[in-house]
Amino acid sequence: MEINGIERNESVRYEELHLSDAVMQALGKKGFEVATPIQAGCVPFLMDWQDIVAKAPTGTGKTFAFGIPIVEHTDPAQTAVTTLILAPTRELALQIRDDLRELSQFKPGIRITCLYGGQPIEKQLKQLKEKPQVVVATPGRLMDCKKRKAVRLDRVETVILDEADRMLDMGFIEDVTKILDMMPQRKNLGLFSATISREVMDISWVYQRDPAEVTVRPVAEDRPDIQQYLVKLDSREEKFSTMAALLEGGGYERGIAFCNTKNMADRLAAMAKMQGIDAEAIHGDIQQKQREKTLQKFRDGKLRLLVATDVAARGLDIDDVDVVFNYDVPDEQEYYIHRIGRTGRARKHGVSYTFVSTVTDAVKMDQIQKNQRFDIQKLEFDEDGCLNLVE
Repeated sequence: MEINGIERNESVRYEELHLSDAVMQALGKKGFEVATPIQAGCVPFLMDWQDIVAKAPTGTGKTFAFGIPIVEHTDPAQTAVTTLILAPTRELALQIRDDLRELSQFKPGIRITCLYGGQPIEKQLKQLKEKPQVVVATPGRLMDCKKRKAVRLDRVETVILDEADRMLDMGFIEDVTKILDMMPQRKNLGLFSATISREVMDISWVYQRDPAEVTVRPVAEDRPDIQQYLVKLDSREEKFSTMAALLEGGGYERGIAFCNTKNMADRLAAMAKMQGIDAEAIHGDIQQKQREKTLQKFRDGKLRLLVATDVAARGLDIDDVDVVFNYDVPDEQEYYIHRIGRTGRARKHGVSYTFVSTVTDAVKMDQIQKNQRFDIQKLEFDEDGCLNLVE
């Protein structure tokens, strides 16, 4: 971990961060004793109301890095919104809300509301009437609520942009700047991101004052423990049978298969069901209510295979995924990182398989391996139909 350009490697226990009994009790209930590097780096600055730019890989505990100070700062007696967290997707927004509710469970009176598109706005407008102190929102739905005069932001003290790079890449920069301009009493702004793009730096330059910089690089101790395999196939038609064989032969209880298109995701889920594999698909054309239901089934262990487009590659905090299949090689290198990052979380071992059946696939994977410096082992079928490592 690097703080303001200085390398820091010591581990920090939560009790060293001088947290309240309520927060320590919530952390203890989850079995957490030692802060992750991003938490150890960010919590002290945010507790002191400082601006922060935090860069860290997926799965390193970013939500608690800003969630702990938010819970500590929130006054249960307050009836105005004092914290706003912006997220690029509804899935991430819902996960942040759930994590914050866990953190605040022993501090009665903290009200947390989530605003996101894909469901009727009336239900969320009703929740805003309950006077939450913390609002987690996607930018578009927050602007809708603001236009209806259903939410006031003039008392907000803390603002967090989670996955800021993704949010700005998705075209939300105009909404984000408008929202930031609505909060005259803002004390601090936290930018959390996997990459620090030019757009993120523009926001920092305009809206932050001498921010602390915390960087957690994907070095050995922080990079997820993921064994990566590239499976070379002669044709696209071999993908499904290979995936089914790997799923069964590896004894994997829960896996995610990523496809590049919605149509392919639906087709793959249907093929899996025909083979007796409990599987369902999630993508942008599936109604939000059904997507949430599918994700909950997967979290509860009622689905063995979740088939998804890249809408699910970022922003979903799903633990205990044994294996990830890149059924299609992703079009962007960043997608590959976030796809495989669904496994190997919480310092557990994970496995990923990427199916390569065309020259284009091979070129994409060569670039990923070269630029990301991943150790990806190659597998290939021999004459007897056995899958073997290729030296």
